[in-house]
Amino acid sequence: MSVRKATVQRKTNETQITCTLVLDGTGQVNVSTGIGFLDHMLHALAKHARFDLDLTCQGDLHVDDHHTAEDSALVIGQAIDEALGDRKGIERFGDAHAPLDEALARAVVDLSGRPSAIVNLGLDRDMIGTISTEMLSHVLVSLAMASRMTLHVDVLRGDNNHHKCESAYKAVARALRSAVRITGQDIPSTKGTLG
Repeated sequence: MSVRKATVQRKTNETQITCTLVLDGTGQVNVSTGIGFLDHMLHALAKHARFDLDLTCQGDLHVDDHHTAEDSALVIGQAIDEALGDRKGIERFGDAHAPLDEALARAVVDLSGRPSAIVNLGLDRDMIGTISTEMLSHVLVSLAMASRMTLHVDVLRGDNNHHKCESAYKAVARALRSAVRITGQDIPSTKGTLG
């Protein structure tokens, strides 16, 4: 089987991003966005999905966190989509629960080719580190849109916002890890096509 890998570059007036992603990796991660907590979440996502991810982003952080966070997610999503190719033989569906201390999150993924996302992190403060909590949900939505997957994420319980968010990203990672696996030889759809 050939290595499922993609390299994506994005250059705008707001961000300059280079990303290389290997779906069948070992969880080797190097992420630098200039936003510490975003780096932490993207590291957790790739590590627990067992993706190899190398991403650097130079963004307009003097404006705010939005462009850096959103564009990083879009680039990773595009890399996932490109690395999946025609999606032939993939498991397609994945679901996972992930705890972190008192927090528990559930994620369900369908690599259907039809982008949709419902993300409920239950965060109740404005910032974690230097990123706004609204962007932590938006990153997952942007990832789903760009990778053309259906994604449902719910934090089921928790008190600590850091724990709730991290458990959610780890649950998404574990669900993705299952969904991208090669388990067959055909397109996993009764229609014979995805999308």
